[in-house]
Amino acid sequence: MAQIETVQRGNKVGASALTTLTWLIGLLVFVPVVWMVVTSFKQEADAASNPPKFFFEPTFDQYAALLNSGAGQYFLNSLIATGVSTILVILLAVPASYALSIRPVKKTQDVLFFFISTKMLPVVAVIIPIYVISGQLKMLDNVFTLIILYTAMNLPIAVWMMRSFFEEVPEEVLEAAQLDGAGLLKTLRTVLMPMVAPGLAATALICVIFAWNEFFFALNLTAARAQTVPVFLVSQMTSEGLFLAKLSAASVLASLPVVIAGWIAQRQLVRGLSMGAVK
Repeated sequence: MAQIETVQRGNKVGASALTTLTWLIGLLVFVPVVWMVVTSFKQEADAASNPPKFFFEPTFDQYAALLNSGAGQYFLNSLIATGVSTILVILLAVPASYALSIRPVKKTQDVLFFFISTKMLPVVAVIIPIYVISGQLKMLDNVFTLIILYTAMNLPIAVWMMRSFFEEVPEEVLEAAQLDGAGLLKTLRTVLMPMVAPGLAATALICVIFAWNEFFFALNLTAARAQTVPVFLVSQMTSEGLFLAKLSAASVLASLPVVIAGWIAQRQLVRGLSMGAVK
């Protein structure tokens, strides 16, 4: 009995130590984010001081300067490109993943490999033909060009993710829907979609993150009218030097939409990420 109690105490100590270590690692990773937020409320002189100033008078001057410098247009372009491309990805990925999981087509594995193989091609290898085609179609410096590219960029990942979620749906549910006389569209809309809603939320959030953070296409295919937030962040690094407070404020603003999207989807996100696995 004493030996069992000793083992149990040892297990509790080990669990407590592991929990403490996990918290320490999490806090260590989160420190740069906290420092970025704190720096965004400093004046440039305080942000560049050495040693760093921990006590200062907070100010919103950096945020006001960014908003007055036309940052709103960059955010609007990113919101349009990210939002529309994510909606298109979901609309295309749901029927495709349904066909590849619940109603498999011929050579399903070949189709899946084709989808994922498009992600193996380096983006820099295709930028020249994309640039030439966009120029011929008068689509350079256009948000709709980014929408098309972001849709194509995220669609393979979305199909693979949604396919794994659809495969988790019990066959008995589909058979019951068929016995009740539900057609394909009704089954998909009223039976399947509520069941895979967590996976749909997780897939949409992944697409939002990838599209919002995309930099290469936005840098090379836009000039003035369609530039996005990542390009805006780079523009804050000028030849005059790094303005740390202003750059930190810009980074905070750039991070907020993704954080808000994750907060809105958090109820479905945890379940969605653990619901299925890419097979």
